[in-house]
Amino acid sequence: MGFAEALAAPETVWSLVDDGFHVIAFARRGRASALRNSRHVVCHEICTPEQDLQTALSELRSLMSSVGCTADGVPRVLLPLDDKAVWLCSRVQLDNGWLLAGPRGANAELALNKCLQTQLAQDAGFAVPTTLFARTAKEVFAFGNEESFPIILRPAECIPILQGRLQKCRKYICANPIELERAVNEWGERVPLLAQKFIIGTGGGAFGLAAPDGVRAWSAHRRLRMMNPQGSGSSACISQPVSDELKAKAEALIMKAGWQGVFMIELLHDDSGKTWFVELNGRSWGSMALSRRQGLEYAAWNVRLAIDPESSVGMNVDSTPAIVCRNAGREFMHLLFVARGPKSKALSTWPSFWKTTTEVGRVRKGETWYNWRSDDPKVFFADFWYTIKDNVFKSKPQ
Repeated sequence: MGFAEALAAPETVWSLVDDGFHVIAFARRGRASALRNSRHVVCHEICTPEQDLQTALSELRSLMSSVGCTADGVPRVLLPLDDKAVWLCSRVQLDNGWLLAGPRGANAELALNKCLQTQLAQDAGFAVPTTLFARTAKEVFAFGNEESFPIILRPAECIPILQGRLQKCRKYICANPIELERAVNEWGERVPLLAQKFIIGTGGGAFGLAAPDGVRAWSAHRRLRMMNPQGSGSSACISQPVSDELKAKAEALIMKAGWQGVFMIELLHDDSGKTWFVELNGRSWGSMALSRRQGLEYAAWNVRLAIDPESSVGMNVDSTPAIVCRNAGREFMHLLFVARGPKSKALSTWPSFWKTTTEVGRVRKGETWYNWRSDDPKVFFADFWYTIKDNVFKSKPQ
């Protein structure tokens, strides 16, 4: 499984280990991670895909060959944990009995292409913000008129590739033409963009396990705090029930795609109560810890389903509402982002620093934590440090 640096990596390892699997992880060469401190897994380095995609693919193939064939009858399963790994694992040749617990073919394309996701979500009945697929600055400026502001620009492809190299491109929130021009100049037409009306609201997600007979093990969460209030993964989240309406739309999307295995549908709930589709994640998600605190072992179930599509894993399992799970490093980063302030005038509301300090500093009875395991404590403390280090010293787009 990999990459080892994925936010969900520690919880995924523990889910698999507790279900009896032996886990080997592939990691980016020279990149530190919390998982490297775990006693339950060995990490093997391969070339970073950000540096050279084809070499990363070749070295992943070599690592898989070194694990051996299935002459002993033990299944070998390849499990991607982030978008780069989805790209690599969907393209690696599966031989000697190897199985893939992740998207391949058309499903891999869907998992990595936000334009395809947006169209499929609309067809399934989800509300989708006004959207434009743009390749040129002219198209973006035409979209950014007075009626459309504020807008958000983000890469249309999760793995944007130009001349064989993976391109970095962040998302931009623009409140007016001045902010839009600044964003377009930085973007430089390097990759295709998805331009959408920016909607202020509370982030959430719906999760499930898609099997041949339908979706099992439904659950959902709402973000209590995002690491970056401007838009990012959560630093604290709470489990929620899944409404019948949401289940119907999500299942329509999943079934139309012919999806198999785990999935997460990211959502946004605006102040009026309307729910908007944001994107589909076709691999383990950041809040896997919250799922596991409810007894929802999505990672192990996903692998079991890949081994045996007729498996009953995840059936007749209920989620538990109102469980809070927090990421210590991301909570600290949340304070730093709040103190820094918004980078766009589109963010008309911004958390109070002192109120946030109180909320983050208060630990309520029953709250749980990402990446904590009593027999593997080094992972928790390493995750805290690397979360801060990686975000404070994050490299700029090239």
